[in-house]
Amino acid sequence: MLNVRLPDGSSRQFDGPVTVAQVAQSIAPSLAKAALAGKVNGKVVDTSHLIDADADLAIVTDRDPEGLDVIRHSTAHLLAYAVKELFPEAQVTIGPVIENGFYYDFSYKRPFTPDDLAAIEKKMVELAKKDEPVTRKVLPRDEAVTYFKSIGEHYKAEIIASIPANEDVSLYSEGGFTDLCRGPHVPSTGKIKVFKLMKLAGAYWRGDSKNEMLQRVYGTAWTKKEDQEQYLHMLEEAEKRDHRKLGKALDLFHFQEEAPGLVFWHPKGWTVWQQVEQYMRHKYQVSGYSEVKAPQILDRTLWEKTGHWENYRDNMFTTESENRSYALKPMNCPGHVQIYNSGMRSYRDLPLRFGEFGQCHRNEPSGALHGLMRVRGFTQDDGHIFCTEDQVEREVTEFHAQAMGVYDDFGFTNIDVKLALRPDSRIGSDEVWDQAEESLRSALRACGVEWTELPGEGAFYGPKIEYHLKDSLGRPWQVGTVQVDFSMPGRLGSEYVAEDNTRKVPVMLHRAIVGSMERFIGILIENYAGALPLWLAPVQVAVLNISDAQADYVKQVEAKLRAAGLRVHADLRNEKITYKIREHSVQKLPYILVVGDKEKDANTVAVRARGNVDLGVMPIDALVERLVGEVAAKTK
Repeated sequence: MLNVRLPDGSSRQFDGPVTVAQVAQSIAPSLAKAALAGKVNGKVVDTSHLIDADADLAIVTDRDPEGLDVIRHSTAHLLAYAVKELFPEAQVTIGPVIENGFYYDFSYKRPFTPDDLAAIEKKMVELAKKDEPVTRKVLPRDEAVTYFKSIGEHYKAEIIASIPANEDVSLYSEGGFTDLCRGPHVPSTGKIKVFKLMKLAGAYWRGDSKNEMLQRVYGTAWTKKEDQEQYLHMLEEAEKRDHRKLGKALDLFHFQEEAPGLVFWHPKGWTVWQQVEQYMRHKYQVSGYSEVKAPQILDRTLWEKTGHWENYRDNMFTTESENRSYALKPMNCPGHVQIYNSGMRSYRDLPLRFGEFGQCHRNEPSGALHGLMRVRGFTQDDGHIFCTEDQVEREVTEFHAQAMGVYDDFGFTNIDVKLALRPDSRIGSDEVWDQAEESLRSALRACGVEWTELPGEGAFYGPKIEYHLKDSLGRPWQVGTVQVDFSMPGRLGSEYVAEDNTRKVPVMLHRAIVGSMERFIGILIENYAGALPLWLAPVQVAVLNISDAQADYVKQVEAKLRAAGLRVHADLRNEKITYKIREHSVQKLPYILVVGDKEKDANTVAVRARGNVDLGVMPIDALVERLVGEVAAKTK
């Protein structure tokens, strides 16, 4: 008798082996109809999967996250099926699930066009409506290679040939199309109902620029139409908020080919930068950090000691001088260790906190560069805390409280906390990693927060707590981090004199709140769609005259606002007032002040807030008090 245990704690018995679909049918015909896959002992499988021993089973439907992955995986195959129907000479390569959708790479004699994309999507709809069964079969590797060669699919044959000879491979078929895949897939194409092809791109075979350029078709798929519509709306909003477009429109920064991945900051953009930096500098000062500055270039031997040369060499810019090898620093930590090592330290000196707005360089692939979000040169609000093991929990909990306050000031209140654990490539013993990981868990418990663990995603020298904030569109961004490091201080000879007069190695905490300043400013621009809150706006107020008769009064208002510490622009151009108001509104200024003869005579200003909100006429002193209070409160 076969026993199948269900998620509600009940069990069902069967006389012999049974498929997932049969179990679903035995529970309820409606469940069998809704089933997309099954989860047997934690592994997602096809509904045709045969259960031949006692097992735990959950039926996967479109209500489950796994169901959405199965839908997207199957839609990628449907895309390939449609391409082969329309373009029989095209060869299929790979088609994985990605965030919010899927893609498939094809080899074809000419580039696909937008019209082709529309035709492919139309064919996908036709094939889905046929509701053809999706079936699985297993072949020995060599037999599968022969099969795909026989139908002219040489890329598939190459993929299979790289699999060990003694392994079998699984193939999935729907209609006249067969593809190599591990699965699982939906039971029939009719389960695929909500999808859209998004764009075309190029991609090298196996990611190698020496190989053929393939054509990549991106798509998205969902279980519900409203979810897809919401996603497409979010993409439209994201397009409007693209920091690269806004950076140009608002005259904040630019990039150019002579400096790939490096930013040219314009005066307005650098003003935003300075607001963020000075705000964070104040946070350093009130938290007991001493600000330091370490060299940009350090000798190779130091990077070898830290482990960077072995574990991070491909991401480092290197240079030579007088037969010595150097590297531009990709991280600030080794420099801070040298400052710590410059004198004898006592347990009474600990915790010792160093902070630096340290510029780093990393040799990111050109294809990965993305505006301010992914650059080759960036500055971090970086800090390192040297402490004893007993001080780790307190330092991490204090950092957590500070980080959450910072995010709130910048307008981010939806924060996910994650704990990234040991990667495969790492330095330090398992015992050291056990200790480091548990110290962060203990600190998080003390903070009273929930967290998600990320196995394998820690830094090579230690585990880390990550802060993932969500912006106004609900998109997650990983920004701050605090990492506990039991290895680097010892590798670089750091010591302190303990209370018992012995020499001990300090624990090193790597911490940053906003992380890359460039990236954080990019996030801010997109979160606020360029309409930054008053305290961050590069120009906070514009003062506009209606005619030359008010020019001197405009200058007086400007001077008074500047004296109060506000960033103000006096627009005395001989243009129509409606034109000037419209131009400054497009620049997303928080406040526009208009003065005519009435305002001049009464020592007042007519105030417009962003969004064409008419706040009426105010005395200049009352307005200054209002704006200074808004800046101090960091009103969002």
